[in-house]
Amino acid sequence: MATSSAPPVQSVSPLAPIGVSAALQASDDPSFKPKPKIFDEFALTDRVGIVSGGNRGLGLEMALALCEAGARAIYCFDLPATPSDEWEKTHEYIQKIGNGSRLEYVSIDVRDQEALWKKAQDIGDHEQRMDICVAAAGILKAHTDCLTYPAQQFKDVLDVNTNGVLFTAQAAGQQMRRFGHGGSIILIASMSGSITNKDHAWVSYNSSKSAVLQMARSMACELGLENIRVNSLSPGHIYTSMTAAYLDTQPHLLDKWSSLNPMGRIGRPDELRGVVTWLASDASSFCTGSDILVSGGHHAW
Repeated sequence: MATSSAPPVQSVSPLAPIGVSAALQASDDPSFKPKPKIFDEFALTDRVGIVSGGNRGLGLEMALALCEAGARAIYCFDLPATPSDEWEKTHEYIQKIGNGSRLEYVSIDVRDQEALWKKAQDIGDHEQRMDICVAAAGILKAHTDCLTYPAQQFKDVLDVNTNGVLFTAQAAGQQMRRFGHGGSIILIASMSGSITNKDHAWVSYNSSKSAVLQMARSMACELGLENIRVNSLSPGHIYTSMTAAYLDTQPHLLDKWSSLNPMGRIGRPDELRGVVTWLASDASSFCTGSDILVSGGHHAW
């Protein structure tokens, strides 16, 4: 006996009609008013998020971008008891922009799973939503021979770069699940998770970032049906306060690092603004389980 099956249900953009569908509707309906929607897809209006490592560097740069895109509130998690001068000035800048976005600072240790979960729950209670997580906290230790690498130092790096990333993602993801309207979790990995930095003995850092790549894929597969997307973002050589510890004391490294990609330069922190906003927004609604490389083409040769 033959049975009929219904066609699969297709998802619909919250901005529908959009794209060519909007063009076709405009053709059929003289009353339809065409409107560009590409920037609406990137908008983060009224959304709430957490950015770990948000006191300075890439984390703060990304937090600012999310606020500029219209987020209601971005909570910057970081270890210092009080925010940096850089954070304070960025906070003032957002207030001057005047779009209603709030940048909040939370002193917390990303290695403390219980504290992270509790703080995210408090944010959820206050904001009544959670939409975005950027797990950007990370550390890099000095050049150390892999065959004599100290156990405690290896553990210290993985505790922040791997465990801390998981705990941050868990904290935000629990609130996304609680409110039931999905979300975007962005784990900051590194090109060092899939390549090894030439002439740098960074076995702990490289291992920790490789783990983050697999963590993102694993979480994406578990959470996909809940519309909680999980991706990793892998920067190449970027001039930040962390890399400055090498570049400012060993000037020859700037030329060396610059020569390792086809663009012949290292990246700027602001060059991650667009990709993190895309990943956080509906513009990337079918992207999960992916690693996005922003490395100036370092992998291309």
